[in-house]
Amino acid sequence: MLLVALLLTLSVAPAAFAAIRQAPIAALSGPISDEQTTTYWAYSVKVTPIHAAPRPSAPVVGSTHLWTEDGFPENYLVLAQEVYPSITWFEIRIPGRPNGRTGWVPEQALGNLNATHEHLVLDERHLRLTLYRWGRRIFSAAVGIGSPATPTPTGHFWIRERFRSSDPFYGPYAFGTSDYSTLSEWPHGGVVGIHGTNEPWLIPGRPSHGCIRLKNSADTRLWQLLGVGTPLTVN
Repeated sequence: MLLVALLLTLSVAPAAFAAIRQAPIAALSGPISDEQTTTYWAYSVKVTPIHAAPRPSAPVVGSTHLWTEDGFPENYLVLAQEVYPSITWFEIRIPGRPNGRTGWVPEQALGNLNATHEHLVLDERHLRLTLYRWGRRIFSAAVGIGSPATPTPTGHFWIRERFRSSDPFYGPYAFGTSDYSTLSEWPHGGVVGIHGTNEPWLIPGRPSHGCIRLKNSADTRLWQLLGVGTPLTVN
């Protein structure tokens, strides 16, 4: 990812979202996540083909993975379900290029469904990152984003990983997203990260290769609030 050469340690989730429970889902077909106030996500438990439609004969558009590029447990945002008498299919967002792809997997490909009621929004025009819970703003901070030559891609994404950083360039904490930058040659494929910085004077601004930079004080506040599975809208 764009968080190059980080020496990382896996973190323990803070109390704000450590108690996420398995989410009850009605046995009805249709959308289950609005990606604003209620969003479902799950860890991958097996490598499985991802299909273009909820049936095994549909074209394969990808495959699930057990681990992210940085070696953390892979997870998927679940948009909808299709319930049949003998099987349930989940529509998931797919990390990787091109950004914005979706597909379908049998429910056995994923672990327990978890619910989050947070929504992270990056406003590129105003250089502002805002976190909402149940539609109410609980965090907002100025950011540095990608330069015009290496922009932070827009679209619908989610938080795939979170970890402590031991490199001052990236601040104290970092989050990996499902957003992939224009720089595919970067280590780990150019995943866009959210992290702190040792150059706070560049915020707000457009100094990065695609990553989203926060001042370290804001990075520390966000660490207490932002969990894996949170949907991210970049616009």
